[in-house]
Amino acid sequence: MTTNSPSPSETITPAAVLRGMYAAEARYLAAGGPGKASFDLLAPFFAADVVLHQASALPYGGTWEGHAGMAAFFDAMSRAWESFDMLEQEFLAEGEAGGTVVVLTQVRARARATGRELDFPILQTVTVENGRIAEVRPFYWDTAAIAEACADRTPAA
Repeated sequence: MTTNSPSPSETITPAAVLRGMYAAEARYLAAGGPGKASFDLLAPFFAADVVLHQASALPYGGTWEGHAGMAAFFDAMSRAWESFDMLEQEFLAEGEAGGTVVVLTQVRARARATGRELDFPILQTVTVENGRIAEVRPFYWDTAAIAEACADRTPAA
């Protein structure tokens, strides 16, 4: 006897996909993160043509596309931040089988270049299509403070 099981996109909400990605990201970082852990831990959560839009004023600003772009983004984040802890997350809007999730995250991060520690919120809209993250748009409260904390002011030799 065969059964017709619903596809993951029909059974998993966008919020569940995002929660799964955050758990995988924690495992990725615990395993050493960029350069030490494989992006393969995170890849299943992202569409092959995923697009991440970061504010251009940030040290890791720009548009990151595809799995290679996401892996490069995590490398850039690792260069900017010694630590990046998501302290609290509140899912403000959760789409059904496909759609957009809005998440407010409180972050505590320590800049690698200066050692400065910052607490700041990030509001993200995350679009999930067919059970995978297709687009991410994070909104930072104060990009200038983040850029300043991450700026290496060491004079060139």
